[in-house]
Amino acid sequence: MMLEVKDLKVSYGNIEALHGISFNVDKGEIVTLIGANGAGKTSTLMSLARLGRPEAPVVKSGDILFEGNSILKTEPYALIQKRMMCLVPEGRHIFGNLTVEENLQMATYGRKNCPDRDSRSAELYDLVYDLFPRLYERRKQRSELLSGGEQQMLAVGRALMTDCSFIMLDEPSMGLAPKLMFEMFRALKRLNYTEKMTILVVEQNAKVALEFASRAYVLATGEIIASGTSEEIASNPDVKKAYLGG
Repeated sequence: MMLEVKDLKVSYGNIEALHGISFNVDKGEIVTLIGANGAGKTSTLMSLARLGRPEAPVVKSGDILFEGNSILKTEPYALIQKRMMCLVPEGRHIFGNLTVEENLQMATYGRKNCPDRDSRSAELYDLVYDLFPRLYERRKQRSELLSGGEQQMLAVGRALMTDCSFIMLDEPSMGLAPKLMFEMFRALKRLNYTEKMTILVVEQNAKVALEFASRAYVLATGEIIASGTSEEIASNPDVKKAYLGG
């Protein structure tokens, strides 16, 4: 088991956002957390990424295990450097005044002490540009001039440049036209297949998420109310009625 979340409770001040959720992600899996706005999906990812206040909630109880070790006291930079976990946040948060290539280069600095940094970085550039050819075409362009879909590609590419093996994505389809949305998910599926990347994706578009992932958890007001294979969740009458328009 790569990631195990055990009875996790988190709060923003006096407001409890997660009420003791438990779930797991195995190595090489694609798992999705689906749910409506305010369900606790982003709070879950921010807790896993060990972000600090005021952005992220405070863990009140429970544990987060990565490859069998608790990461509750791990700093965010150490998650990337030592655990090879990386978060693609909602809203992309790219550096708009930097070029595409400079944004990607920024993500390599966390590996500055790696003996094979330069050769590995070259391999990662090839991976990103092969996965997202548009980024190669626009590599010298300021990233604030990219379309929304291209900026989302850049956010994912920047995460890949950290050389992560476990990637977390928060609403990757938000604001994307349907064609670009499916292009993004196809790229992620390919990443999982060819690079054996483990992926945890938070997504409000439940239909797309369930087509993409192998397993799913349904979050509602800070609690997991259903779990199973994507096929099981998609055929669940309550889930269909609440999230799939049926």
